[in-house]
Amino acid sequence: MSRVMMMVVALAVGVAAFDAAAQPLPSSRADLPFSYASLVKRVSPAVVNIYTATTMRQPQRRYPFPFPGLPPGGDRVQNALGSGVVLKADGLIVTNAHVVRGADQIRVVLADRREFDARVITQDERYDLALLRIDTAGENFPFLEMRDSDSVEVGDVVLAIGNPFGLNQTVTSGIISAVARSAGGVNDSSFFIQTDAAINPGNSGGALVALDGRLIGINTAIYSQTGGSVGIGFATPSNIVSRLVATGEAGGRIVRPWLGISYQRVTPDIAQGIGLVRPAGLIVKDVYANGPGAAAGMRRNDVIVAVNDQPIDDEAALRFRLATLAAGTKVPVKVIRDRREVMLNVPLAAPPEEPARDRTVLEGRQPLSGAVVVNMSPAVAEELGQSEWRPGVVVIEVAQGSFAGRFVRPGDFIVAVNNHEIKSVADLRREIAAGVANVRIGREGMTSTIQFR
Repeated sequence: MSRVMMMVVALAVGVAAFDAAAQPLPSSRADLPFSYASLVKRVSPAVVNIYTATTMRQPQRRYPFPFPGLPPGGDRVQNALGSGVVLKADGLIVTNAHVVRGADQIRVVLADRREFDARVITQDERYDLALLRIDTAGENFPFLEMRDSDSVEVGDVVLAIGNPFGLNQTVTSGIISAVARSAGGVNDSSFFIQTDAAINPGNSGGALVALDGRLIGINTAIYSQTGGSVGIGFATPSNIVSRLVATGEAGGRIVRPWLGISYQRVTPDIAQGIGLVRPAGLIVKDVYANGPGAAAGMRRNDVIVAVNDQPIDDEAALRFRLATLAAGTKVPVKVIRDRREVMLNVPLAAPPEEPARDRTVLEGRQPLSGAVVVNMSPAVAEELGQSEWRPGVVVIEVAQGSFAGRFVRPGDFIVAVNNHEIKSVADLRREIAAGVANVRIGREGMTSTIQFR
């Protein structure tokens, strides 16, 4: 036996000995599940193909002379495909919003090859989810029940079912690689279940299923440098899907309750400064008067470490937890205060629109022409997907081709005009009327001043 082989055997023996001490090993073949066939037969009829057609508007091309082979221009149809999951027997289907975004026609194909036209009931771009409805003509369709996504653990075996690359009803298996995984840039939640089950283009909107046959997530994205699966896939947790169903069938959308606080992640330096054993949670920077946090007795420098008994390690975790809860209820929030654990019952409230947004389209011969601005409020911050708010004026739209589009974009704050601080849209209108010499813009925590002649 070679030295390399001996090392492998020794390692295997060591691992086996360690595992045997922690958990009994299977004693027979009957103790091991060798096939998922019965599970797949039960759940796969509830996973569907989704085909979309989108008309792309293109200007007509004019040529002085006819040239064979040149494209004529005009409208063209772009086709796309994805997956979806039937959630109710009456034909309610969930998929990713990016699967149906802008589609003129949506076609759903069941596992038995029947096809139906579908319509969008609601979609939430921030969470990249959409609800579709098909007409079942009174027939009850196979559907998947949803499981509490907080009940899954790292190491649980899962199946991913979808239609990668247009291949119908493909099933892959893997484990839960991580829970509460932050994956910035995928959607507003940035909070996912991570799995190594193979997920590829076309799997978007498909099912991530536990071995009990219940839905724990909607496959949404992968981490890849090639476009193919490398064993790092992300699924939107079923608890967010449940929240969308609860609000979406009535035509609403997910609204995160407002805590009435500002906060930041606890860094190692902050942890050392306030006497924490390790960096964890979110430290409260400010508590707004008359807000839910103030009503519950929350204070500056409290460190939020859990909401509803679920750990809070970063901003994404808090955004996710709030998104799964409804305004008008109370939630237990665990904080560390003066090195002691304190439990607070925080009344959840809808983010207020105070001050009124005063939506204004800026026009005329001035540098901000083409920008649409509003007064910032907790409600506007929630709509923009921002975790906290501060008073001021924020840009929410910029007209294509406008002068303002050269230096501002949605989400920017108009901090000052002509060196005068802007606190409201009324202030901004007044300064613009006097002529614009300079504008100070706030973006992602940085400010810059633009001078104009």
